[in-house]
Amino acid sequence: MSRVAPGVLREATVDVGAIEDNVRHLRRLTESEVIAVVKADGYGHGAVRSAVAALAGGATRLGVADVAEAVALRRAGIDAPIVAWLHAPGASFAEAASLGIELGISSFDQLQQAAAAASGDRPVGVHLKLETGLSRNGIAPADQRLVFAEAARLERIGKVRVVALFSHLSNASDDDDRAALAVFEEGVAHAASLGLAPPLRHLAATHAAIALPEARLGCVRIGIGLYGLSPFADRSSAELGLRPAMTLRAPVAAVRRVPAGQGVSYGYDYRAPRETTLALVPLGYADGIPRQASGAGPVVIGGRRFHVAGRIAMDQFVVDVADAAVEVGDEVVLFGDPTLGVPAAGEWADAAGTINYEIVTRIGPRVPRRQVSA
Repeated sequence: MSRVAPGVLREATVDVGAIEDNVRHLRRLTESEVIAVVKADGYGHGAVRSAVAALAGGATRLGVADVAEAVALRRAGIDAPIVAWLHAPGASFAEAASLGIELGISSFDQLQQAAAAASGDRPVGVHLKLETGLSRNGIAPADQRLVFAEAARLERIGKVRVVALFSHLSNASDDDDRAALAVFEEGVAHAASLGLAPPLRHLAATHAAIALPEARLGCVRIGIGLYGLSPFADRSSAELGLRPAMTLRAPVAAVRRVPAGQGVSYGYDYRAPRETTLALVPLGYADGIPRQASGAGPVVIGGRRFHVAGRIAMDQFVVDVADAAVEVGDEVVLFGDPTLGVPAAGEWADAAGTINYEIVTRIGPRVPRRQVSA
């Protein structure tokens, strides 16, 4: 039976080779430029390692939510183009401009703030975001003439460089996404009529990049697919040609034989239905293991599948392994690449009533990440 190295209490291994391969595969599939989205610490995989791997796989740009995430990548030595698109009200863009970070712009005020951050003969790169139906941020159709005309003026005088027009899709249905695409194309035409001809347009994230070819527009933003996870409820990673990069594991920390009727964990939601063996796993909701998956989350120990018995606690949970020969130190895999016989992150998502994005992103800082390349 596989055993965890002595002294390791919990860890997530991140296969950077899988990230590289996923980018190569999606570049071939979409025939598009790839913006690799590494926000939220690379969806929990580590932003820097994910960025380096994605660029090695052929991504040409990186996407993050906020400027602080982009600055961290620059400080780590990454000099590829980076765009950040979510900003605090009244935020200063001076540091972003000095580091060559491109800015997603959703309003006239943000455009003015970006222009104010320009210095010398170095314009600030901007991606103008259009509101196309998601009802979040983005330039509303009624405001487009003002913003586009001002962007064109600022570009002429060297304050900004309009790199792209972009938006986000709802993925509610193909019809909804096609409707949003039509709104986006109207915005692109409007921008062109006012003198804007940016080199890039990006609308599709992983879901639409795979399922809606007309939304690719020569440039796609790959987030969840970068990490080898499927954005579809009915299509697995393997079916999409993707390989999950993260494997979450821990050692069995204790083994206890208990009689029938013995309560397990807080609240005794689970009582042993027979004399049985319980295995303690040192991962809990403080590490990002969803408490909602109590009594249901799957694990593999020694090639056999078991489920959480009782409530997941802050630091640990219990597995009823019946009469299996399980010992302290044996490896417990919560999720990883299901083609290797372990649960998928999506199974934990199903157990918790959420999505696989949240399962990997919520794995906390107490869990060390160890980089590997299969």
